[in-house]
Amino acid sequence: MGRSRRTLPEELLLLALDPATGTTAQPQSLDLGLAGAQLVELALAGRIAPDGDRIAVVVPRPTGDPTLDCALELLRRRGAPVRAVHWIGGPRLGLRQTYLSHLERCGMVHAVAGQMCGVLPTTRYQATDTEISREIRARLDSAIRTGVPPDPRTAALAALAHAVGLGKHLYPGNEGRSSRSRLRDLIRHDPMGGLVAHAVMDVQNGAAAQPRRSSAPGGRQAPGGRGAPEPARGVPAQPRRGPMARAAAH
Repeated sequence: MGRSRRTLPEELLLLALDPATGTTAQPQSLDLGLAGAQLVELALAGRIAPDGDRIAVVVPRPTGDPTLDCALELLRRRGAPVRAVHWIGGPRLGLRQTYLSHLERCGMVHAVAGQMCGVLPTTRYQATDTEISREIRARLDSAIRTGVPPDPRTAALAALAHAVGLGKHLYPGNEGRSSRSRLRDLIRHDPMGGLVAHAVMDVQNGAAAQPRRSSAPGGRQAPGGRGAPEPARGVPAQPRRGPMARAAAH
């Protein structure tokens, strides 16, 4: 996999960067979204595939991206398919900083040192090439405006942006309500992106220990569910302690 194309985690992070303040919107949920974006990128590269609500490694060959390959190796070591919600809710300390540092090395952002309350050192990241961010945003805007099914990469980016709460950052206020609604609806155009987006939201809602409900025919939501796939091979989900505590730690 070449490095000429930006990965989904990088694009999601660039979307979340505020050009005026240099801070990232929705930082805690963004960390979950970056872990989810890695899964989608690995799926687009043909390394993993959904298996019900689980993620299975199908080709363990490295992609050439060190950060993605680290995630791929961790998934491979699990041996058996892992529930997406458990993977995303696991510890991901430093993942956002890893991608910010990478974007800085690539010249897409630059670090600006500062202080909080005149004492605590802080670092903001300003975009150095706003054309890249505009191009990413334009893809989402086009999908929302035209209603034409987007390509899988853009559909997954939309699903992740909605899942981490970037809708109100990208399309604020009452005037952005319809755009936020259409951003949410783009989830259905990419199965992997939808699976991961729902897993991100489940971790935030503290539902990681709950089994998914199946969807009704025709894509309608089954009672009490989101329309996500059933667990693989009918295996019941195993309970997991402290999903929100782990998510809050990132």
